[in-house]
Amino acid sequence: MHEDLMEEVVTQDHATAAWLAVKRNGGAPGIDGMTTEQRRDHVRQHWETLRAKLLAGTYVPSPVRRVEIPKPNGGVRLLGIPTVLDRWIQQMLLQVLQAIFDPTFSAHSFGFRPGKSAHDAVRAAQSYVQAGKDWVVDMDITQFFDRVNHDILMNRIGQTIRDKRVLGLMGRYLRAGVMVEGLVQASEEGTPQGGPLSPLLANIYLDALDRELDRRGLAFSRYADTSSDWKVGFDATSGPASGNGGTTGEDGCGNCEPWD
Repeated sequence: MHEDLMEEVVTQDHATAAWLAVKRNGGAPGIDGMTTEQRRDHVRQHWETLRAKLLAGTYVPSPVRRVEIPKPNGGVRLLGIPTVLDRWIQQMLLQVLQAIFDPTFSAHSFGFRPGKSAHDAVRAAQSYVQAGKDWVVDMDITQFFDRVNHDILMNRIGQTIRDKRVLGLMGRYLRAGVMVEGLVQASEEGTPQGGPLSPLLANIYLDALDRELDRRGLAFSRYADTSSDWKVGFDATSGPASGNGGTTGEDGCGNCEPWD
């Protein structure tokens, strides 16, 4: 049950691959104001000390920096930008955890998964239309990233991962807090958008929803991108589905024709 996972996380190969990914992705600095280039020499100099802290389970992440991104339909999307150092560590975790969790996800989940894309999600939806399904329910989970329950998420991760150091570090990332105008605000729920781990954590959290839709025999396609909330669209030939398991956003179409 993956009780000694941290040793795999901090291998030189994972550290190197993670650093190259962070450098390639670029991105804005976190609360320390340091860019990838500025952090590079510090990482090289202090890697062994950092590695020892990760293996001992004593590393403490920094709070994320709050950034507001305007939405096309009004309002703002709240991003949490980790420091370059924390993006690097999150990427190391991602490389190991994704290989464990991704094979267990639903075949109808397409967002931020290796070998899957938005084009695959569209092709899946087209196949449902071609199969004669003529009802569409578009669901938008409002403010999903802001409302993730930490206890539920960590419980689901803990069913597979038993390394207490990895679990402790992921819990500290969830509770690291947000720096707003020089003050740190506690994080009691949610997972900040802006770090490498966030999409995987969302897929882990929503896997229960995918399994329930599968259990009901519904044809559905779920995809996420950086400009919209996590969405689930599913078709049923018997007519519009109904339920009370989620909240639809203002831009949800409700019951639509499949070509709308």
